[in-house]
Amino acid sequence: MGAKTLTCLSCAQLNRVPEDKLRAAPKCGTCGDLLMPTKPMDVDPAVLQKASQNDDLPLIVDFWAPWCGPCKAMGPEFAKAAKKLNGKARLVKLNTQAHQSTGARYRIKGIPTMVAFERGKEKKRQSGAMREGQIVGWVKA
Repeated sequence: MGAKTLTCLSCAQLNRVPEDKLRAAPKCGTCGDLLMPTKPMDVDPAVLQKASQNDDLPLIVDFWAPWCGPCKAMGPEFAKAAKKLNGKARLVKLNTQAHQSTGARYRIKGIPTMVAFERGKEKKRQSGAMREGQIVGWVKA
C-alpha cells in the first residue's frame, strides 16, 4: 500500500500518511492536530487552496454562510456524512460571508454549494441543501 499526501487543516503543513493508517486518527507531524477529523473543519482560503491542490484524498468543501437557512439545515447532515466518509474523503467548510473573495474565486453563485476536489482538480459541484445519505452518495458517485 502507498502513502497519501494530506494537508493539515490547521497549520497547512503537508504530511504523508500510509493508506492503512488513514482510519487510525493520524496526526500532523508539525502541530499534532488530527489529519482525518471525524467532523467538518472550518478552513481559511489559504488552507483550502493548498489542500485542494495537494491532497490525494477527495476534499469536499461546503461553501456556506451563517445567515443562510438551508446552510444551517445542512450543517448537521454534512457532519454526519463526514463521520461516515472518514478515511475515504475529508469534508471541510468555508464561510463565504467571512471570505467573500474566495466564494467569487471558486465561482460560488448560490449556497450551500458543495465542491469536490481530487488531486488538484475540481471534479464536481452540487448546489442546494442535501441530507446525509445524499451527501455520502454524491461523494461516492
